[in-house]
Parts: sequence; structure tokens; C-alpha cells
Amino acid sequence: MEKGKGSRFAHLTKAHPCFNEKMHDKIGRVHVPIATKCNISCNFCTRDINQDEKRPGVASCVMSPEQAIEYVEEVTKDGPISVVGVAGPGDSLANEATFEFFEKLGESDLDLIKCMSTNGLLLPEYAEKLAELGVNTLTVTVNAIDPEIAKDIYTFVNYKGKIYKGKEGAEILIKNQLEGIGKLAKLGVIIKVNSVLIPGLNDEHIVEIAKEVKKRGASLMNVLPLIPLNKMKKYSRPSCAEIEKVRDEVEEVLPVFRACTQCRADAYGIPGKKSEDKHLRMTPTSHY
Repeated sequence: MEKGKGSRFAHLTKAHPCFNEKMHDKIGRVHVPIATKCNISCNFCTRDINQDEKRPGVASCVMSPEQAIEYVEEVTKDGPISVVGVAGPGDSLANEATFEFFEKLGESDLDLIKCMSTNGLLLPEYAEKLAELGVNTLTVTVNAIDPEIAKDIYTFVNYKGKIYKGKEGAEILIKNQLEGIGKLAKLGVIIKVNSVLIPGLNDEHIVEIAKEVKKRGASLMNVLPLIPLNKMKKYSRPSCAEIEKVRDEVEEVLPVFRACTQCRADAYGIPGKKSEDKHLRMTPTSHY
């Protein structure tokens, strides 16, 4: 990490369990499941409402912004929670509820790091708004910067009311992801980039993603193993050796976060601890 950037953001990364491995098993986070809609279709993604699966894109229910504020107030009484994040189960920026939640959070007495994850399609459009709302840390999932590779990862991109497929859709998504990362970084938001490792497709390409997002101002990378689902259910999950190889390559370019547990959209508590890494146990109130 660059010397100036590390010191500038130290007060935030020190307390964020998803940006600081030393805090990963000491400090918790809470994800509020308020963002149901998504504007791209990833070939490995299956969003769902259930209480059993432990993976992104899954939640037990969907909350309103008002319910989410009440919920955060409740769970922060249970233990050391430092971060509140919107991580789905759809894309945060495709849902007005995300902005309403952060506005209400800013009006509350809750003193928490504000975090969000997104596919980045709408980042250029909402960069200034996110900074104004006090979003401190942002995770952007970038699985390819080459449209020829990306076209095999995404089925379509829904941008400004129009559906784009293949290479055309991939080009729009990649352009907006990189432009958005650059804008948010200049506005003082800490950027972590997630990349899903898909054997035989982008495994030799992720280091190129790292080089490009570093130029745009990203501070950290997170290489995640593919969970074979949906149109990629016949793909192999990458081995530990494959994951470590790519992480080692990326680490020559950017610091790598290695402790990710691929959390649900409604997880809370300390990541990875069975006794404390919990999720909502509520009757589903909304379906896709």
C-alpha cells in the first residue's frame, strides 16, 4: 500500500474486519438486506431468500430502510460491531433503499463505518452522492477488464433501461467500473476490489485487473473462489493451490485480503466465528 494512502485511511481500515485481517476475528460487521434489485446478470449468481446457504446473494428477508436502522440499533448492542454495510442481495446502487438507508443512518446516533458493495455499473453516476452520504469504504466486484473474457461471465447488463449483451454489455460495465473506482478514490473513499476466480476463464487475467484498478486508486484486492452455480454450475471450484497462486501474483501489485468468508447479505457479528457470525432468523417477507 502507498505510504501516504495507508496513513490517510489507517483510522478506518484499522476498525474494518473486511479490510484489515488483524481485525477479522475481533471486530464485527452487520449487513442490512435492503437492496433486492440487480442490474447485471452474472453467470455464476443465484439470488435467493433462505436461511440455509452461506454465500453472497442470499438473505432471510428483505428490510425497509426504517427496519434496517432499527435492526442495526439492536444488533450493535450484542457485541463489537464497527461496520454497517449494504451488500445485497442485489446490487446496492440499483436500489433507492440504499440511499435512503444511508441518509437515515447519518441522522442517527450510530457511529459506524459506512460500507457498501456493488458491481460498479452505476458508480460514475452516484460517486459524488455516496461521498456526500459518508460512505467510507466500498467494495467493487471486477471479474475482468477484457471484454472478450467478461462477455463469458455476464449474461446481460441493464443500463439506463436498455439490455446489452455479449461484448457490448461487457464494455459498458468495465468502463463504468474503472471510471467509478477512480472517482470514488479521488473523493477519499477506500476501495477494495473483489475478483471471482473462475478456472479456465479469468484465472490468468486477475493480475491484470489488479494493475488497472491500482492505477485508478484501489487500495486492496480480494480474490474469491467461484461458487459453481447457475450457468457456471459445471465449472470446477478453484483449488486452494490455484487461489493462492493468483493471490501471490496479485500481491506483487496490491495488498491482498485473504480472510474473506463470502458472507450472506444479512450476516452480522464477527466474520468466520460460528458463535458470532450470524444471520437473520426471520420469516421471509419478500421474494424475487
